[in-house]
Amino acid sequence: MKSKIIEVSSDSNIGGAGKCLITLLKNFDYTKFDVKVILPPDSLLKPEIEKLGIEVIEVMGIAEKSLDLKSVKSLKEIFKREKPDLVHTHASMSARIAAKHSGAKVVYTRHSVFPQSKRLTSFPGKQINGFINNFYIQSIIAVAEAAKDNLTDTGVKDSKISVILNGVDGLKPVDDFEKMEIRERFGVKKGEKVISIVARLEDIKGHMYFIEAARMLIDEGVDARFFIAGTGSYEDTLKAKVGELGLEDNVIFTGFIQDVDKLMQITDIQVNASYGTEATSLALLEGMSLGIPAVVSDFGGNPGVIADGENGYVVPKQNSTALKTAIMDLLSDSDKYDKMSERSKEIFNEKFTSRIMTKNTEDLYIKTIGGRK
Repeated sequence: MKSKIIEVSSDSNIGGAGKCLITLLKNFDYTKFDVKVILPPDSLLKPEIEKLGIEVIEVMGIAEKSLDLKSVKSLKEIFKREKPDLVHTHASMSARIAAKHSGAKVVYTRHSVFPQSKRLTSFPGKQINGFINNFYIQSIIAVAEAAKDNLTDTGVKDSKISVILNGVDGLKPVDDFEKMEIRERFGVKKGEKVISIVARLEDIKGHMYFIEAARMLIDEGVDARFFIAGTGSYEDTLKAKVGELGLEDNVIFTGFIQDVDKLMQITDIQVNASYGTEATSLALLEGMSLGIPAVVSDFGGNPGVIADGENGYVVPKQNSTALKTAIMDLLSDSDKYDKMSERSKEIFNEKFTSRIMTKNTEDLYIKTIGGRK
């Protein structure tokens, strides 16, 4: 008999958590699981999920919220009707409460890593937060070791947490002709290197240090284009910095691009400079599948993706000079670059494929439903 699973997301847009949910839904073993999904009304996730032939149930009041007391009643009615064996929430505390009181087992995924407030890491906040989470959840998925640390620092029992690293469908490399067409599309000249950062344009994502590193690299004679892909509230500030440093011809803001994989196809080095929130970057994983070495900050889940000196470099956060030095090292040593490129693909296939993530999640579901956790 199949196990009945309901996945719950409160996301109206498609962010990292939503992409992980879609990846799970694409790869589940449907001979073992019957899956439905709960979303807020008009979520951009809905058409993507319905393309997979999976039923979506819309619930008012959960959009972008962890806790909404009115929606707890609606969710409880749904769970009583659907009788799921397990409810997997990707943020919603409302769904955790409703599922617990409906008799379903509860799995919660912590998709983010960020500095915890003292209020949640000290008495009595830590004890209260720990009690609530330990009571309402049978199993917790942390998508990085740093996410697990976030949870235990706020009172969650270590025994409830399983680290299941994010996974993605690897990108397939394109031939030289298509790569040339992509370079022309993005205005990359012959011989220019491409260095990219793919992240929301927010202060804590560290784009400012990327821009400062670009200035230093160009001053040292590096022939490169520096691409910033994404949108966000910090865009005007970053563009002003680019203008101040005279980098308009070298630093390119792509805005939101649906086919960011095309940019990946021509990227030589990927950068992640986050210092305030980062779990397991899906962009880094996609780049690794193509053999793109990365230079990343030592924040959050980055060191769990990039092994320093193997498939890239890990440098101190908020340090543009360290970023510059590591990028220059990769650009100036072709043998080292080739070894890191090959190792990037090996590590991706060893740890970060969509199937590995899904299989680990399925195993946790079975274990949790069986009551052995």
